[in-house]
Amino acid sequence: MTKPFKGIINLDVRDSIPDWDPYVAATAPEGAPNVLIVLYDDTGLAAWSPFGGKIEMPTLQKLADNGLRYSQWHTTALCSPTRSIFLTGRNHHQNGMACITEGSIGFPGSNAHFPAECASMAHVLRDNGWNTYWVGKNHSVPVDEANAGAAKRGWPLRMGWDRFYGFIGGETNQWYPTLVEDNHYIDQPYQPEEGYHLSKDLADQALKMLRDSRQAAPGKPWLMWFCPGANHAPHQVAAEWADKYKGKFDDGYEAYREWALARMVEHGIIPPETDLTGINPLPPGTHDPGDDMRPWETLSDDEKKLFIRMAEVYAGFSEFTDSQVGRIVEFLEETGQLENTIVLYCADNGASGEGTPNGSVNENKFFNGWPDEMSENLALLDRLGSPDTYNHYPTGWAVAFSTPFKMFKRYSYAGGTADPLVISWPKGIKARGEVRHQYHHATDIVPTILDCCGITFPEVVDGVDQVPLPGVSMRYTFDNGEAQTRKERQYYAMLGTRGIWQNGWKAVTVHGPTSGIGHFDADEWELYHVDVDRSESNNLAAQEPEKLKALVDLWFEEAGRYNVLPLDDRRPHEILADDRPAPFPPTDTYVYYPDSAEVPEQIAPNIRGRSYRLLATVEITDPDASGVIFAQGSRFGGHSLFLKDRKVYYVFNFLGVPPEQQFVSEPLSPGRYILGVEFAKESVGDHHETLGHTKLWVNDTVVAQGPMRTQIGLFTLSGDGLCVGRDSSDPVSREYRAPATFTGGRIRQVEVSVGDDQYADLEREASAAFARE
Repeated sequence: MTKPFKGIINLDVRDSIPDWDPYVAATAPEGAPNVLIVLYDDTGLAAWSPFGGKIEMPTLQKLADNGLRYSQWHTTALCSPTRSIFLTGRNHHQNGMACITEGSIGFPGSNAHFPAECASMAHVLRDNGWNTYWVGKNHSVPVDEANAGAAKRGWPLRMGWDRFYGFIGGETNQWYPTLVEDNHYIDQPYQPEEGYHLSKDLADQALKMLRDSRQAAPGKPWLMWFCPGANHAPHQVAAEWADKYKGKFDDGYEAYREWALARMVEHGIIPPETDLTGINPLPPGTHDPGDDMRPWETLSDDEKKLFIRMAEVYAGFSEFTDSQVGRIVEFLEETGQLENTIVLYCADNGASGEGTPNGSVNENKFFNGWPDEMSENLALLDRLGSPDTYNHYPTGWAVAFSTPFKMFKRYSYAGGTADPLVISWPKGIKARGEVRHQYHHATDIVPTILDCCGITFPEVVDGVDQVPLPGVSMRYTFDNGEAQTRKERQYYAMLGTRGIWQNGWKAVTVHGPTSGIGHFDADEWELYHVDVDRSESNNLAAQEPEKLKALVDLWFEEAGRYNVLPLDDRRPHEILADDRPAPFPPTDTYVYYPDSAEVPEQIAPNIRGRSYRLLATVEITDPDASGVIFAQGSRFGGHSLFLKDRKVYYVFNFLGVPPEQQFVSEPLSPGRYILGVEFAKESVGDHHETLGHTKLWVNDTVVAQGPMRTQIGLFTLSGDGLCVGRDSSDPVSREYRAPATFTGGRIRQVEVSVGDDQYADLEREASAAFARE
């Protein structure tokens, strides 16, 4: 109880006086607003139509016309860190979220575990009478907790949310997502050929939650955080939505920048005197050359066709998702709730440059350090956006959608941090269709929401003293566009790149993220007066050395205050391959069973870059038994053991690069079998892939063998976990369709070994298990 009991207790209840006050849940202040946060991924300031871009966003435009657009609102330049700020209101390093959860390292500012001193806004609002719903992307659960057997301390329901429906990791296949409902993994409700797309599913679930709230607790305010997979890779949408943009990107990304700048000036987003930065503004040796863009005029006609279609798919993906948000807004209108609902519609970082200069039909290649082959990409031109591709546009479009700034996501330049934000609250904002130019940051979102709700963040939550919110409320800007910015300073630090803003000036390092350069003490710092130089194109470091030194000193001061160090600019495959805590003691042999939840790759056996063995004990009762025995990953990287046409197949799908590496047995008759796979590592290839020899066993006989290559990095950044008895998401092999549930027999178990034991030892153990039965 938080309140003392003030009734009277006697022997007889008839002589006693009850007091319900300590037991009744808190109620929100009278007239308190609902809160709807729509948080997209990977979207630069110049992408969406309300801010001057070519991507039509009717729902966002409607909200902007009825509210405010912010031209200088900033994020951390990466998804998990920004989302952590939306959760707690604290800087990302205060939340232990220096990087994405998959890139955590064991330091106070970068461990991906939220400290109790940084309680969530949802916790506070729920304690004060709000229902709280989270739908869509999470990317806030540490990798050691992202599994069915974890403590789940960082899962949504433990962080103040009544309901959760979405995906836990940083991305997921929009046609075959890896889904979680509340505290458990679930399979998707229906298949793409039946009309499934994640954006639609998320809107369906959001509407269910809002209807439940409306009918079960009418008048009770709610907080909903709607986080679609858009616009993060994979860019996937039905062709009809991409086709709406045919011809709109034909002039290329450099022409788009010129066009967008003029439109942004016309829309009042950018001052007329703003310069357009160069397309490759960073000198060689300061960044990963994979972040450069290829001039449009140097592309072949086929490359132009490919890049144009990639932009069309991205645009269609974004607009389709906006139409799903529109269904939620329409429901609020129909039920009379929109008038008193604060809607914040925004994105978590700038446009993504992870597609490399050539674009990609499989973004997982980026995370494995594997080069894209243009011929492979061109072969899939007509299937971009479909389940057959996991595509991402080239860096040229990332620069274009980040007009007029330098660079894009991951960088501390405005190209990585400046993002669109619309705030609409008809009851609380008199202004309509206006632009606000005050400088603000994601740390200001929670203070703004709490201010509008009439709630003060408590000094103590669940007995733990809370660290103060570093941000300021933006409510002062709602009806005063001329008000001076109340924010005083904001630091930036992301994957080795750094920046600091104070009172209209900004210092930033010329140091590419994930570049592997190191030597941070040798970084060159640039200085920009961003109040008059919005695009950070006029470096004043030489003219204002004292001001630059003061800002650099301030950055180190803020770094000490907020646990920013150490800095980490290692390559993506190095960061992702780091050892992280396991939820159980390490072992050499792992055992898995059918009819169980999929196992996320981060806690599954690590077969990357090493020898491994699979051993399945199976009983076949039907001559036509078929289906998946073991599967991990997807068609864009993964491996699977399955029965088809009475034969045993083992397929290792190396980054989706054709052809699939297949090992196939002769037909099997009904009976008990020990099916095994043994991969022996022999060498390392030019791109760190592992080369070796694979054998497929049936009992004690090798039935197929040959050379094989395996990935050094993850099969997927997140999702598509390890399954027995089915393939829960996107199928690993083109030889079957998901879920390809095993039928016609029984799978006893599957063992995966990465130890030094010989295959024969495992085979004997499996035989003994059969004998015991």
